[in-house]
Amino acid sequence: MTVLDVRSLNRATLARQLLLDRAGLPIPDAVAHLGGLQAQEPQEPFTGLWSRLRAFDPAALSELLAGRRVVRTHLMRRTVHLLTADDVLAWRARFGAMLRQRVLGTYRRELEGVDLDELAAAGRAVLADSEPRSMGELARAVADRWPSAGPRPLGELLVAALIPMAQLPPRGLWRVKAGVRNLPLASWLGREIDPLAPDDEVGQALVKRYLAAFGPAATADLRAWSGLAGLPAAVKAVREELVAFRDERGRELLDLPDALRPDADTPAPVRFLPAFDNAILGYDDRTRIVDDAHRGLSVAGARVVLVDGRVSATWTVAADTVVVRPLRRLTRPERSAVTEEGSELASFLSDGESDRIRVEPT
Repeated sequence: MTVLDVRSLNRATLARQLLLDRAGLPIPDAVAHLGGLQAQEPQEPFTGLWSRLRAFDPAALSELLAGRRVVRTHLMRRTVHLLTADDVLAWRARFGAMLRQRVLGTYRRELEGVDLDELAAAGRAVLADSEPRSMGELARAVADRWPSAGPRPLGELLVAALIPMAQLPPRGLWRVKAGVRNLPLASWLGREIDPLAPDDEVGQALVKRYLAAFGPAATADLRAWSGLAGLPAAVKAVREELVAFRDERGRELLDLPDALRPDADTPAPVRFLPAFDNAILGYDDRTRIVDDAHRGLSVAGARVVLVDGRVSATWTVAADTVVVRPLRRLTRPERSAVTEEGSELASFLSDGESDRIRVEPT
């Protein structure tokens, strides 16, 4: 079985994540290809798509949100993601059990004795007037029936698990700050979510969609991205459609036969990634893109800079200036490339008012 070294896996990841060459895809196609973008920080998907698409227009993404073609919702790993409406409706039922388990795991004591069906019915009754509500408003509306649970656990269970919800605009629009207002997906999109198929067609589709955007990858990586534990049967069902490799640790990696696997020596441009980018969080073994010493940066919400395909710096914005803090010594050509790309990012984030960048000393 062919062994793929870390650099080969890195280049495959960059290619699948549209980070090796910016793509000319329409925004909905890019969001679908990526399997969604992590979006608990509302403005971060704009940077993520700017780094991946040619001539990306942030206003166009706002229009897609307002036009209900892309949606903000809890899904993978119970975190907020930006997904196409079609994917949300097709996938949401498959994630339902995981979402419930994760909320119950956090609030098991508080929610002891709460009948989930009764709580869901109560929440739906409150939302039947089609008025968007915050999590707190919804929780307070049902809290008198379960006073010992407390509003926070009830609210999270309703919004993140029991009732498939959309987070409505203006939350998530370009350069807009707004609180979270929720409405059932069926009300917002005008369509019910798809029911679970008995042969787990959705699980099989998820395996192939994940590999298209993240492969070659191990089943542990698939589990880390999705949060789902029940995909071994889906992997087995599509196994004959896949090819297999091994990494340098001896793990089996699965992939689509015709997917991009560039040469390990393919040049990789500098790329600025937003907080919680799935190019990093989408794996259990993240060494293909970030050193173990810096693994914690991704879960801490640091924005990172890829140099030669690897996490080599963090970045922030202060006074319309992109500030880069290297994690290692950058060569002169690398520093020049970081400065050039960072200047373009500063211009994007400030709507053309500033192209300032400062690279701190190592």
